[in-house]
Amino acid sequence: MTSSWIFASGLIATVGVSTLVIAHLRRSLQQLLTTLCGHADPASFWTAFSVVTVILVPAIFAMGSWPDCNAATPAVLLVAEQVRSGLIGLVLSVLALGWIVSRFIPRSKA
Repeated sequence: MTSSWIFASGLIATVGVSTLVIAHLRRSLQQLLTTLCGHADPASFWTAFSVVTVILVPAIFAMGSWPDCNAATPAVLLVAEQVRSGLIGLVLSVLALGWIVSRFIPRSKA
């Protein structure tokens, strides 16, 4: 397997996992943002912005991880290393999104 195919496989796997996370979070995020924004139009923008961010940040992390195609290293381990980098980006982007959104949720005074 050539380094180009290994790189593409890791990038596709990373974007695929990010897409699955977005598919899971999108509806809840849209509802939460509609409540926080007070109207569906700004909530739709911020949801789209969040989707793009949560997909692109892991892709950028994955693209920064170049496979070192050594004959002794199996291709699956090279792809796994790239996906690991992408997952770090995914976790960071989801945590940042959660932290930012949580700052706008009104707190009740106890």
